[in-house]
Amino acid sequence: MRYFDTSFLAPLIREEATSVQVEAFMAVLPVSELAVSRWTLVEFASLLARDVRMGVITGAQADDAGVLFRDIVERSFRVLSPTAEDFDVATRYIEHHESGLRAGDALHLAIAGNNGAQAIYTLDRTMLRAGRLLGLPTDSGILID
Repeated sequence: MRYFDTSFLAPLIREEATSVQVEAFMAVLPVSELAVSRWTLVEFASLLARDVRMGVITGAQADDAGVLFRDIVERSFRVLSPTAEDFDVATRYIEHHESGLRAGDALHLAIAGNNGAQAIYTLDRTMLRAGRLLGLPTDSGILID
């Protein structure tokens, strides 16, 4: 199973510097191996809401992007639900103060790790570094600056 955090999937919907690379990377992966968590859906909705608050997009554009994202997830990804154990592990990850993890990223790592992810894809440098520090298979999947 390959787990994807929000930072890796957002460029599929939002135009970002990494959009072309992310699309090319995703295009060659077997759909049967792709996974996200319910937390990913929450984070993506939060990202769109922030963009609306900042005037980057309109509410209607956010609604359209949210529908597209949910459709992609529904058609192509296994969606994992966080468990109590995931929250406990995320807490322990954050307690590794040198990791620099924020709560949401620790939860992604815990969900992926507890579900046996062979790879955890993220474009977040702190999460990449923290995952490696914690012995998890974090990877950017693409070249990032």
